Amino acid sequence: MQKILIVEDEAIIRSALKRLLERHDYAVSEAGSVEDAAVLDPQRFDLVISDLRLPGEAGTALIERAAPVPVLIMTSYASMRSAIESLKQGAVDYIAKPFDHAELVETVARLLHQQSMRQGEPPDITDAGGSSQPMIGDCDAMQQVYTRIRKTAPADVTVLIQGESGTGKELVARALHQQSKRAGAPLISVNCAAIPETLIESELFGHEKGAFTGASASRTGLVEAADGGTLFLDEIGELPLDAQARLLRVLQEGEIRKIGSVETRHVDVRLIAATHRDLGALSKSGEFRLDLYYRLNVMQIDLPALREREDDVLAIADILLDKACKRHKREGLRLSRAARQDLHDYPWPGNVRELENALERSVILAEGHLIHPDDLGLAPAATRPQPVPATPAQAPDDALAEDTHADETAEGVSLEDYFQHFVLEHQDHMSETELAQKLGISRKNLWERRQRLGIPRKKNARRTP
Repeated sequence: MQKILIVEDEAIIRSALKRLLERHDYAVSEAGSVEDAAVLDPQRFDLVISDLRLPGEAGTALIERAAPVPVLIMTSYASMRSAIESLKQGAVDYIAKPFDHAELVETVARLLHQQSMRQGEPPDITDAGGSSQPMIGDCDAMQQVYTRIRKTAPADVTVLIQGESGTGKELVARALHQQSKRAGAPLISVNCAAIPETLIESELFGHEKGAFTGASASRTGLVEAADGGTLFLDEIGELPLDAQARLLRVLQEGEIRKIGSVETRHVDVRLIAATHRDLGALSKSGEFRLDLYYRLNVMQIDLPALREREDDVLAIADILLDKACKRHKREGLRLSRAARQDLHDYPWPGNVRELENALERSVILAEGHLIHPDDLGLAPAATRPQPVPATPAQAPDDALAEDTHADETAEGVSLEDYFQHFVLEHQDHMSETELAQKLGISRKNLWERRQRLGIPRKKNARRTP
């Protein structure tokens, strides 16, 4: 049960809020001031709802004390200034008194859901050499990936990982296996695109001696080799239709039959599949079996492209650079300020794999102790490939409700109206960082409000780190 702390000096309002939230299955505690709330330790809760005006310290004082727990500010002073000031100080959102009960409950549910999605911890992954390192990335999209891995790994269901080439699909598969109940059994990884079509069935399901020309001995297939463990099929969209039919039987019945054999064998295998292709579209065109697609897509994990993780690029680059320096015995190499800017601004159509190659190249070519843009070998800005923009998020219904109840200034402009007008007017010539600074909010808050209001970023918008 999720826990909420209400900080409100008026006992009647505090009690009414507690009863309302308890009817929606939340565990609610109360405090009449910031001092009383501190005794209860606000960091133990999932959400803090605080009045702005309290005896003693203002409710915004809880923002720092409760961090990283989000704080929702209530104010009876329905002005643009008080709302913006609370957001500037880090409040996750605000709601004006008198508030509609349904609106408050919807806002609380939304904030708690967002908080739960951000609490994903990067899973540790053990490589072939036995060393362990967590996955890299703190952006919201990767937090959702970590949460999905944590929830999915122990469930022992089939997983479909989708993402562009080079986004780390095999790392996710390895994390799922190592956090599952099958961690002590083998993880067998197969790249379906790397095996000739004439051999793929033999590789996966095995064959008997004499089953075809060249089959001089019986052979165990990779599916059987993964018995008790996990089978990871990368680029499953390249699997021929005949092999798809055999794989479907493995998923449905847990049985395999070697080529040239009349006997079936039972196998206990968890399947994780990955692809950069749209299997739904391939199913409609007949290139992929629809029944297999439904069997595979029990749980789906979508990996973001590197260009959508601009705040993570330099963190990933530092770790990859350190590894490249150790491989080539060039310890001490550092990226110049211009090189770091180039890495941040590049669209990375090849994702992490392309970033790794650029850093490897720079370690080999660099003179002295600094890596310069020329050492990276990236395409000039004028000729760089432009990434395909993401489909803009649709504004949810509750955003429309919030607009209806939004605070208004003396001119009758709501905070959300002001935000939308300012962003649309200035985003052509201002970066995301500059927009956030002018609005007095963080870049993360700016991104969240874009999603909620359905305001897409301009494809050619200027970016700064």
